[in-house]
Amino acid sequence: MQWPDNTAMILNVLDAGEGPPLVLLHGLFGAARNLGVLSRGLSSHFRVLALDLRNHGQSPRGELMDYAIMARDVAETLAHLSIFRARFCGHSMGGKTAMTLALTEPSLVERLAVMDIAPVTYQHDHSDLIAAMRAVPLSASLTRGEADKVMAATVKEAPVRAFLLNNLVLGEAPYWRLGLDQIDANITNLFRWDDPPGAEPYQGPALFLCGERSNYVTSAAVPAILKRFPNARIKHVAGTSHWLHAEKPDQVVGGLRDFFV
Repeated sequence: MQWPDNTAMILNVLDAGEGPPLVLLHGLFGAARNLGVLSRGLSSHFRVLALDLRNHGQSPRGELMDYAIMARDVAETLAHLSIFRARFCGHSMGGKTAMTLALTEPSLVERLAVMDIAPVTYQHDHSDLIAAMRAVPLSASLTRGEADKVMAATVKEAPVRAFLLNNLVLGEAPYWRLGLDQIDANITNLFRWDDPPGAEPYQGPALFLCGERSNYVTSAAVPAILKRFPNARIKHVAGTSHWLHAEKPDQVVGGLRDFFV
């Protein structure tokens, strides 16, 4: 479904558990269902709402895509569910979306957890990943193994291919559960950081969980974090990279549960 460009969209939500609302926001090329380990680990204490951000998963497609727009989508979706205050946890792109929401709509954000991302501009370029997905021939006879082989010509890391292939839906008319054209057109917006209009430092509790072996949150990024989130705690999860919740799920879930309870 293509959503009108000038309006916030209602996002797809996976809803689990009971208790105070806790919102999970995934990273680029991810989806709500990729955060199942967090949802399962936290749903015994909270009503966990994992959202597909625009142009991802089963949420609608939209030509415009930046953090102000995605934060507005989240706020609109929660209002649709009659939720006006919640705890938030976002990974990577989802973390930047959650930060934007906290800086512009602080009354909505009771507590904020950000996983392995900072409010800074990154120089990453994922055009090779988009090209690899576009190179896969979407025929009725396509198998996941064949798609993996095609992508391996560009994407050498098997775990990255496996992550991307989570978005491939096979069948008579295979398709990517991603708005590849829209993401490609907006990729610069997703790696940059500009304080949103009207932003004020978020004074609530904030936790930045970082991968010990990741280069996404360096010491140089700490002033940028504390300027916008003066009550932030920054912690590193030993032995993890950017996908810390997949590599050390028990530690990450435990840290989030301690912070949110």
